[in-house]
Amino acid sequence: MERYNFKTIESKWQNFWSQNKTFNNKIDKKKKKFYCLEMFPYPSGKIHMGHVRNYTIGDVLARFKALQGFNVLHPMGWDSFGMPAENAARQNNLSPKIWTESNIENMKSQLKKLGLSIDWDREISTCSPEYYKHQQEFFLELYDKGLVYRKEQDVNWDPIDKTVLANEQVIDGKGWRSGAKVERKKLNQWFFNITKFSNELLENLDTLTEWPNKVKVMQTNWIGKSFGCEVKFQLEPNEKTSEIECFTTRPDTLFGLSFIALSVDHPVSKFFEKDKEFLKFKKKC
Repeated sequence: MERYNFKTIESKWQNFWSQNKTFNNKIDKKKKKFYCLEMFPYPSGKIHMGHVRNYTIGDVLARFKALQGFNVLHPMGWDSFGMPAENAARQNNLSPKIWTESNIENMKSQLKKLGLSIDWDREISTCSPEYYKHQQEFFLELYDKGLVYRKEQDVNWDPIDKTVLANEQVIDGKGWRSGAKVERKKLNQWFFNITKFSNELLENLDTLTEWPNKVKVMQTNWIGKSFGCEVKFQLEPNEKTSEIECFTTRPDTLFGLSFIALSVDHPVSKFFEKDKEFLKFKKKC
């Protein structure tokens, strides 16, 4: 039996698929549509086995749906607009554009060698003006409708990458990529006013009948709507205050009121007169 020569055989069929646009999406109103989109890769220069695993799974699904008679759209794009490209270009003394586009070409050739059923005519790159012009249009629409606004906010600042980090990107107080100690600083930045849609988002989660319940629970928690109440604790009447008011969304947190810090001359402090530690503290004051 002749040994399988993958270089010859696979390149032959990959060229055939490319020339005949075998995997290009074709308009066919008679077929049901299926859209298969994996997460866009960041063009770092080379693909790794994580890429192979991810896009092989998507390819199997796309091919399976095609065999079932679906009109499959299976595109590819590049998550190429971000800080890592700028940092890498700076380290290599190159333009971010040259660095990113050369990485895309290299990774694209590697992905093509896998024989994935991708419609490369649908390829996009997020750093391309043809792509991000749509994001700018969306932003201006949101701005005109009062759905984006600016304000100062404390942020996690990476002094090496010179960028803001999400809480999930801070590991043991350090930036997940640079390893630098993260600083807290105020920064004027843009926010989406999504709280206007909180109720609508919550209510419509129930209409997503095919979503896994655990995903809907995660979305509910992310929206973060909660109900609470104000609890008033009556104190012995005095000239300063007669009650302490506390708002809570969880009754068990009310136990924390046991540790309210009081002035040593506050009337309530008399309830601690027999506490030795409190007496020591009062003497020092």
